[in-house]
Amino acid sequence: MIDRDGYRANVGIILCNAKGEVFWAKRVKEHAWQFPQGGIKHGESPEQAMYRELTEETGLRPEHVRILGRTRNWLRYDVPEQWLRRDCRGHYRGQKQIWFLLRLIGRDSDVSLRASLQPEFDAWRWHDYWVPLDSVIEFKREVYQLALQELSIFLRQDYRRHRHEKESPVSIARES
Repeated sequence: MIDRDGYRANVGIILCNAKGEVFWAKRVKEHAWQFPQGGIKHGESPEQAMYRELTEETGLRPEHVRILGRTRNWLRYDVPEQWLRRDCRGHYRGQKQIWFLLRLIGRDSDVSLRASLQPEFDAWRWHDYWVPLDSVIEFKREVYQLALQELSIFLRQDYRRHRHEKESPVSIARES
């Protein structure tokens, strides 16, 4: 789905572990690392697209993750002309994305990069939260920075909540 301004609707996924590290994946047969992301199909909500892409690209299912937050608005990036396929030139400019921050509540072993018939990634690792800004392809860098900044508050809230639960489970039970 390309809008009238030339942007394809897309979701981006920042998946964190209990240490606050982010899931960083290497594209198949390339030395390009990125967060999982993918297009929103006609009739899908951003959340539905996020779960579909998460499963296709990582093998993780909804029960393996918890949504911590999402960006309020679309974040856009333009794809440089030299990166566009010939048939996409003209109306297509780039991507507009809603980003989701997820907490892995499953195990690392639940990740399966071969969950789809056409895998997007052939390797993955956990990284410090801000490291992707140094290694993502330049034309995506600003969107990554905006998404990481906006969503970092949800990660801090989740960390404080988990720390509080460990220190005083009784007070959490009273709030329920």
